[in-house]
Amino acid sequence: MDLATVDKLLTTTRSVRKRLDLERPVEREIIMDCIEIALQAPTGSNAQGWHFMVVTDAEKKAQIADYYKQSWDVYSSQRVEPTSGQVAVKGQMKKVIGSAAYLAENMARIPVMIIPCVEGRVEKAPQWMQASVYGSILPAAWSLMLALRARGIGSSWTTLHLKYEKETSELLGIPENFTQAALLPIGYFTGADFKPAKRLPASELTSWDSWGN
Repeated sequence: MDLATVDKLLTTTRSVRKRLDLERPVEREIIMDCIEIALQAPTGSNAQGWHFMVVTDAEKKAQIADYYKQSWDVYSSQRVEPTSGQVAVKGQMKKVIGSAAYLAENMARIPVMIIPCVEGRVEKAPQWMQASVYGSILPAAWSLMLALRARGIGSSWTTLHLKYEKETSELLGIPENFTQAALLPIGYFTGADFKPAKRLPASELTSWDSWGN
């Protein structure tokens, strides 16, 4: 493999919000090609219980965007203590919050929404089973985001609409036995290429054999 290309893809797949092109449509065939790639991801017990709900209908996008905005208004009004990573990378969170607020205001204008779903419900399941269910859709969803990024298409992992998961399922006809894992707003990105983000070094976030070692 060309490691330089692979490493660039993995270190520059950013959460794209403000730089999404809200006017340029995303071709159906490109989305389907990327989903085909995503379906090569590993899945627990080879269950392959995944399903990708692609939303382009303007009215349905507007309703989902309204659910998202209602959740954002509640979430953004709450004070949350910053993590050690947020504290270490000073100044970054202000940009992130501004970008997230922009997305909440413009979600209805996003060219495409993709909702990764997986067969099964986890509300009353033990932790190991919850991990198995989500572990069967998250790798595929991340592969989808990487495939889109390689084609000049940005995305962002969002979950705020899940406060209204039942209503969204009814709107889109998603069966009751399927779990929505996220909402990916999709669009071509504008501007120059992306750079690696500021992160804490791996040496501070890795332990060998015992925590803290």
